[in-house]
Amino acid sequence: MNLPNKITVSRMILIPIFMIFMLADLPMGTFVILGTEIPVGHFIAACIFIFASATDWLDGYYARKLNLVTNFGKFLDPLADKLLVTAALIGLVQLDLLAGWMAIVIISREFAVTGIRLIAAGEGDVIAASPIAKWKTTFQIIGISALMLYNIPFAALSFPFADIMMWIATILTIVSGVDYFVKNKHVLANQG
Repeated sequence: MNLPNKITVSRMILIPIFMIFMLADLPMGTFVILGTEIPVGHFIAACIFIFASATDWLDGYYARKLNLVTNFGKFLDPLADKLLVTAALIGLVQLDLLAGWMAIVIISREFAVTGIRLIAAGEGDVIAASPIAKWKTTFQIIGISALMLYNIPFAALSFPFADIMMWIATILTIVSGVDYFVKNKHVLANQG
């Protein structure tokens, strides 16, 4: 396994650790950041999420720089993103920090696109992430991070930054999902 794929796998390994800090009722207390009280466990989970999300850029960078781009990596990298985002969304709904319908829209799109990718892979074709899907992922990561950090530093200003980011992410999720289906309708058409 090459270095970029090892980085991707390590992101996947961080997911259960992230979920423990996010959802387990650990007796870690709370602290105040810029006037907003946040549970220590949630802050640690947010840091793990942000770190894991940031390494997404790193594995792609090394894959291109070291000429280590593989079909396995093209498939594994977006899968790691989807698993991380799905875990975070479900956790945020559990904590009542995100509307369930938004999580359902985002997760449903991820399953649908993964399905198209699997069908294409069965035919020897790899569907890489589109530019709009990369923007979608960026806004998801920003929105999820802001929600996990209880909208710091915007909470003190009563500005709903995290909610706005999640609305943008949800809209881009729908648009990028439609884009994938339109651009890859031949994959589905070939299935009879």
